Amino acid sequence: MNELGIKPKNSSIADLGLANVAMAYWNLHPSELVEETIMRGEGVLTDTGALAIDTGEFTGRAPKDKFVVYDESTKDYVWWGDVNNRFEAGNFDILHNRMLAYLAGKDIYVRDSYACADPKYRINIRVVTETPWSNLFANNLFLRPKREELENFQHEWLIINAPGFKADPKIDGTRQHNFAILNFTKKTILIGGTGYTGEIKKAIFAVLNYILPHEKGVLPMHCSANIGKNGDTAIFFGLSGTGKTTLSADPNRKLIGDDEHGWSESSVFNFEGGCYAKCVDLSAEKEPQIFNAIKFGSLLENIEFFDGTTTVDYHNISKTENTRVSYPSNYIENSVDPAIGDIPKNIFFLTCDAFGVLPPISKLTPAQAMYHFISGYTAKVAGTEMGITEPTLTFSACFGKVFLPLHPTKYAELLGEKLKKHKVNVWLLNTGWVGGKYGVGSRIKLSYTRSLITAALNGELDNVEYGTTPYFKLHFPKACAGVPSEILEPKNAWADKALFDQTAQSLAGSFNKNFEQYASAANAEIMAAAPKVEVVA
Repeated sequence: MNELGIKPKNSSIADLGLANVAMAYWNLHPSELVEETIMRGEGVLTDTGALAIDTGEFTGRAPKDKFVVYDESTKDYVWWGDVNNRFEAGNFDILHNRMLAYLAGKDIYVRDSYACADPKYRINIRVVTETPWSNLFANNLFLRPKREELENFQHEWLIINAPGFKADPKIDGTRQHNFAILNFTKKTILIGGTGYTGEIKKAIFAVLNYILPHEKGVLPMHCSANIGKNGDTAIFFGLSGTGKTTLSADPNRKLIGDDEHGWSESSVFNFEGGCYAKCVDLSAEKEPQIFNAIKFGSLLENIEFFDGTTTVDYHNISKTENTRVSYPSNYIENSVDPAIGDIPKNIFFLTCDAFGVLPPISKLTPAQAMYHFISGYTAKVAGTEMGITEPTLTFSACFGKVFLPLHPTKYAELLGEKLKKHKVNVWLLNTGWVGGKYGVGSRIKLSYTRSLITAALNGELDNVEYGTTPYFKLHFPKACAGVPSEILEPKNAWADKALFDQTAQSLAGSFNKNFEQYASAANAEIMAAAPKVEVVA
């Protein structure tokens, strides 16, 4: 066995059961990983210097093939069901050994990294990958130890990633040939049968979603976060298409991170050391920070080129709508290093309400915040996904249901405790329609949304008159600089008031129907914040 690269003292590939690999490359520089990828014929350089690769059969996550090992440490705590599929400990051991045997005689790439920018909560991660480009992804997305830290690096969690290994469900107990399996007792993650790199980052996010609230009292959050000139932290939750990345990218505020954070007793901190951004329809005009970050060291996935060039055609989604790029956080000019901020002063729940029922902005009580946090509502409209021609309701608990090892109410109650203790403002921000539903009303202008966010951040909405909506009982400001007052109250913006009542009652009913799956575990305070379906004159 041969080993090259920066290998920590007292670390051995044999300790991982991989003594029979051909070559173990430890902590290679990104330039070396790029070179390895090109030499293996697995990627090409674009005209901006970024590495472009294809992830193969899978161009997105496979939630049905994510498993958690069921054992003494997890059986009473994990939220078992369609999100967290049980996997037997014995099958895990079989699959683990078969993966090690598969990697025998092959080159492997080892990356030592960590998650959580706040050193109080840091967890060290060792990632073993079959391909150099998967290793580059791990380098980009996780936090990178300093060279001197690598000398005595000891990992807490291990990820083994082998896209070429295909499981046999009859032998291994998987659903099909691809899998991502978390073992909280052995602190080991197995990922195989898929080259989609996002499985690597989201596996660690799931780990943190389990251990931080369960063991540390830290709220893990699927959100972006930034800091103002006065040091005030703002958090943005939102599902795809609601504007989370766009609205948190503010030239007047510094970026903590764009996707995964923790809220402790003293800080908000990024879990990651990089960004994993969508590329569909990307342009320098629309998303200059992301566009300019696509350079040497960045990893592009499943893109297409303009014919006869190495220039990326970001409008071409013939392989997938989920084209992606990963890059280190320092590729964004106004990013914070270390990626830590103070306790948040303002939190925004972003929703694209295609039914025109929710106000452009409303201030939530702690109970409403917990309720809407668990609901995680938005609506997808035509053009956001293939096959969608009419507005489609989407609910995702805590704005990231598929990443939750614990029951959603656990996270909501922890959120409520922190909101009350620190007196944080929570705003429900509708980036969707006013004056009618999709196809009738109009989309709220981005300039209006930015004005509402700025007013909230600057305290300009603290002492204005508020009204209350029917059904949802949301409190909305009646005036805001830069925003027409007639759009701030949803019902008044509709020409047909009776149709508004009908639409609002229907949406309220959908909220209540969705919440039935959580009601048995929700406390009375949360349940009291549910919308009411009633006749309003």
